[in-house]
Amino acid sequence: MTTKSSNEMWGGRFASGPAAIMEEINASIDFDKRLYGEDIDGSKAHAAMLVERGIIAAEDGARIAEGLETIRTEILEGRFAFSRRHEDIHMNVEARLAELIGPAAGRLHTARSRNDQVAVDFRLHVKAAFGQVEAGLLAFIAALLDKAEAHAETVMPGFTHLQVAQPVTFGHHCLAYVEMAARDLSRCRDARTRMDECPLGAAALAGTGFPIDRHRTAADLGFREPTRNSLDSVSDRDYAIEFLAMASIAAMHLSRLAEEIVIWSTPQFGFVKLSDAFSTGSSIMPQKKNPDAAELVRAKPGRINGALVSLLTVMKGLPLTYSKDMQEDKEQVFDAIDSLALALAASTGMVRDMEMQVEAMARAAGHGFSTATDLADWLVREAGLPFREAHHVTGRAVALAEEYQVGLEALPLDVLKSIDARIDERVYAVLSVEASVRSRRSFGGTAPDNVRSQIAYWRARLAEDA
Repeated sequence: MTTKSSNEMWGGRFASGPAAIMEEINASIDFDKRLYGEDIDGSKAHAAMLVERGIIAAEDGARIAEGLETIRTEILEGRFAFSRRHEDIHMNVEARLAELIGPAAGRLHTARSRNDQVAVDFRLHVKAAFGQVEAGLLAFIAALLDKAEAHAETVMPGFTHLQVAQPVTFGHHCLAYVEMAARDLSRCRDARTRMDECPLGAAALAGTGFPIDRHRTAADLGFREPTRNSLDSVSDRDYAIEFLAMASIAAMHLSRLAEEIVIWSTPQFGFVKLSDAFSTGSSIMPQKKNPDAAELVRAKPGRINGALVSLLTVMKGLPLTYSKDMQEDKEQVFDAIDSLALALAASTGMVRDMEMQVEAMARAAGHGFSTATDLADWLVREAGLPFREAHHVTGRAVALAEEYQVGLEALPLDVLKSIDARIDERVYAVLSVEASVRSRRSFGGTAPDNVRSQIAYWRARLAEDA
């Protein structure tokens, strides 16, 4: 079954409109209408350049600009009728512009193709998304730094294999996520700098014979410079792939923190109390307080990773230049933009609101003989044992502590001496968890003074970058 109306864009080449199934697979307006602002901005910049270069009359340029602003207002106010008959945002805007200002609207597409039009629209959107992610990461880092400062001396267990390993401070733990988020921020800024080139003016694929000024449109649209190859200009989607790669890594970092929050909020750990703002209840169990926000953040990488693989797969076999396959680039990117923004906002809110249960964390820090390495280090430093021998001696001390069902700090001195006569009463100064964290003063270590120093470093660095 075919539609009776001719397709306006294809003109006389096809006597009848596309079949319904073709219209269904071909139309993108349902999702690319999100680009309306970028499309209008790009068209205004193009029209202004055409006027400046004497390619269209100033009167037509003024009417085009006025009509485009009218369309922006209609869309913002919900009065614009998006039509699948016009396929995409570009043709929807152009069709409405023709209704508003008549034949002058047809001059707007001079020296331009939908290929470079969609390329500049999508670039502008992804560039703005990089900026939004940067702001979200900065807010997340600020929340982590505030929490780290409040808990620079709060002791908690550090884990390997999710088993108690050595005592650390919660402030130090927060700073680990600052490091991750700072790398995400660096990737975000680096990719945004690399993609800061304007493809408008590349036309369909070969450039144009009109005397356009691509540097003018690039500057008007906030790009550093125009792209340098017309073929690559209309077929490049590296910037979107880079956004998805950056988003996948950032979401993975947020998911790791979310998993820890889920674990910490269980009664078995009891390290954190989540606020009601980021928890939900159960429909059947009135006692439940579920960390749903953290669980949803933990799930977001599934969507974002999928978007990255999807776009890589779309692009992997495409010959130059534009192919309709590339219409499949946007939905995944739009979803990833929204998913990462939501995950960042939720993670920032949880970090700011969560209440650390300091006493429970301190008790847990002493479990599992977490100061065993401190005993071994003391034997090397004070008794002169080789580390491997000190490791063996400490293992025997742990075995006796398990037998006595006490911590290492509670083993009597005569018991310790029975293992190695070189142990004396000074050893008790290193066997508490507080002494352990204070002793870790090497650069990057968990000592509270180190934590405060790193907080100051990151605040100064972020202020300088800003």
